[in-house]
Amino acid sequence: MLDRDKSEGTDLYERDEIFSKVVRAGKRTYFFDVKATRREDYYLTITESKKSLDKDGQPHYEKHKLFLYKEDFDKFFDGFRESIDVIGNLLAGGNVGDADSENEDSAYSSVEFEDLEDTN
Repeated sequence: MLDRDKSEGTDLYERDEIFSKVVRAGKRTYFFDVKATRREDYYLTITESKKSLDKDGQPHYEKHKLFLYKEDFDKFFDGFRESIDVIGNLLAGGNVGDADSENEDSAYSSVEFEDLEDTN
């Protein structure tokens, strides 16, 4: 069971941060945060933060966040790994098709927007 921190009025049990890793990469910073839901299911948030200047020259941060749930970890990792392999092959002077793939037809998948709609 996850602990609750009521001393500061914060309910850590609701979205408890289990692990956090900061990766600074040039002008961007990436945050990898493992969190837990109320039911103790775990998920990962990946946040990209990029510092930029507004019209008045004042700094602000553009943030983009991706939520990755445990049931998607394997498929996400497979797609990520395949994409990195393609980039490695291209940098080595190869072609996109040179990357090892589980299924040669998997380079692109046909997804219709109707497939993504919530049926509830």
